[in-house]
Amino acid sequence: MKKNILFLCTGNSCRSQMAEGWGRYLKGDQFNFYSAGTKKHGLNPRAVNVMAELDVDISHHSSKTTDELPDVKMDYVITVCSDAHESCPFFPGGKVVHKGFDDPPRLTKDMKNEEEILKVYRQVREEIKDFVLKIEKYLEL
Repeated sequence: MKKNILFLCTGNSCRSQMAEGWGRYLKGDQFNFYSAGTKKHGLNPRAVNVMAELDVDISHHSSKTTDELPDVKMDYVITVCSDAHESCPFFPGGKVVHKGFDDPPRLTKDMKNEEEILKVYRQVREEIKDFVLKIEKYLEL
C-alpha cells in the first residue's frame, strides 16, 4: 500500500503546491501526495507557470487548509516553511519532517523585473524537485 505524504506550508499557494506537483509527477507511482496550508492564500500563478515550463501541470490544484484534506491517515507530514513547522497541526501516526525552502513571493515582493522574479521561482522549483527525487532518504525509508 502506498504511503500518504502531505506537504504543509502557511498559505498552500506556492512551495507546498510545487512539492505536491513534483511528488505526483516524479513519484506518484510510489506515494500518494497532498498539500495544504495552515491558511489559504490561493494558488500562486507564477508557481503554476514555472511548473508548466517543465510539463508539470498544477493549474487544477486549489489552495486548501488541513481541514479540507481527504480523510486519510498521513504517514508523513513535510513542512516546507518554518511557520508551518512551528504551528503544524497534529496528525495521528504521522511523522513530521521539516525541509524549509525559500518563499518566492516574499523574496520577490519588491522586485519589478518579471524575468528576475521568475528566476527566484525557478530556483525554488529546482530545489523542491531535488528534494522530491531524494525523498526516501529524508523520510528514512
